[in-house]
Amino acid sequence: MRWALVKVCLAVTAMVVVAFAVPLGLVVQEMASDRAFSNAERQAATIGPTLSITTDPTQLSKAVESTQMGAARRMAVHVPAIGDSPPVSIGEGRAGDRAVAETRRMGRATTAKVSGGGSALLQPTALGSGDIAVVEIFVPESEVSNGVATAWLVLAGVGLALIVGSVAVADRLGARLVRPAERLADAAHQLGEGRLGARVPEAGPKELRSAAVAFNAMADQVVELLANERELAADLSHRLRTPLTVLRLNTASLGDGPAAEQTRAAVEQLEREVDTIIRTAREQRPATGLVGAGAGCDASEVIRDRMDFWSALAEDEGREVRLAGVDRTVRIPVARPELAAALDAMLGNVFRHTPEGTPFAVDVHDAGDAVIVLVSDAGPGISDPDAALRRGNDGGRDGSTGLGLDIVRRVAESTGGDVRLGRSVLGGTEVRVWIGLDGRSAGGPGGGRPGRGRRGNRRNRGRATP
Repeated sequence: MRWALVKVCLAVTAMVVVAFAVPLGLVVQEMASDRAFSNAERQAATIGPTLSITTDPTQLSKAVESTQMGAARRMAVHVPAIGDSPPVSIGEGRAGDRAVAETRRMGRATTAKVSGGGSALLQPTALGSGDIAVVEIFVPESEVSNGVATAWLVLAGVGLALIVGSVAVADRLGARLVRPAERLADAAHQLGEGRLGARVPEAGPKELRSAAVAFNAMADQVVELLANERELAADLSHRLRTPLTVLRLNTASLGDGPAAEQTRAAVEQLEREVDTIIRTAREQRPATGLVGAGAGCDASEVIRDRMDFWSALAEDEGREVRLAGVDRTVRIPVARPELAAALDAMLGNVFRHTPEGTPFAVDVHDAGDAVIVLVSDAGPGISDPDAALRRGNDGGRDGSTGLGLDIVRRVAESTGGDVRLGRSVLGGTEVRVWIGLDGRSAGGPGGGRPGRGRRGNRRNRGRATP
């Protein structure tokens, strides 16, 4: 496209230069010729007064020699026969008798080519006797073409400069048009090869800027869709961990025997397959809203429902459970499935990472502009809470993918809240989930009310104490 534009501009400029320079050069050449013959006519007129007075050869010779052209041997006077006087030619004539006779017959100035180069101006002049004499002025070729070569060189230089300038401008314009298009094509290839970070600078002509904006928006949508797809696959797979945990714990009570061993082996294989799916699908992405406008659920109802599910397993393992703050309706802007998945992730960690018989507690506190959900246990605790909150950190442990707390974190951050890990009053781990009700409250370092979150945290610890 760039070279095509240069070629078009080159062709158009060359046509314009030829269309204007050639006629202009011909006009200059014609003007030089007219200037030379006009000067010759003026020189021929200088001898006219003498011819009107006398035709004496001696007098005419003196008059011719006194002129500029006569002194340069470029003037000749042809006097016809008058009475008994023979025709007389004074000076060096070059045109020939036929050209002189033709001029005398026509009665007007003519020009004739001279052998050896140049031209002759033949100017008829009336004599006192009524006859016509012819004054011949030799015009050399150098005078006819005087300044013409210089004019052609100037025109050629101007035309060449115009062509070079137009090519340079066309090349710059082509580059300005082509580079954004090349960047767009390159980014499209990169995106097609799986490099999802490829973006196009929004520069260049208006149309290409619009194309760049549209491409970047499309790439962002593709990244978001892929990230959501991976998150969905990972989250759905992670939700399978809860029933798998129950199955794994129940297989322990099957005793010995081929059927029991096969069941335990099948559960372990299923856990490994789920772990593989989660690790394959896991990919970091920016947090996005998890629910639409107006969506939400009653946190107390969801917690009671999930605790009914886990209470059977807790009873089998001899775990004491304390539940507080769920006797009243607490509306939160989180979809019921998302809150259920977050609760299952926290409670599943309690059963998975604490010994049997370890008590735990779940507490809900309504702080006005936020709802705090606490899950605490009396287990060994977490040595590095910050690392545990990083997505995928638990992936190195057998039977864990590290997505549980990440699900909880994304649920909280979707409302402007956060998640914190600490030491519970029971002696083990405390997971505090701050769920904002207005989209602005957050108890983390970037939140709007960290102090209030800590006070609520202390109050809830008291409520959750067994």
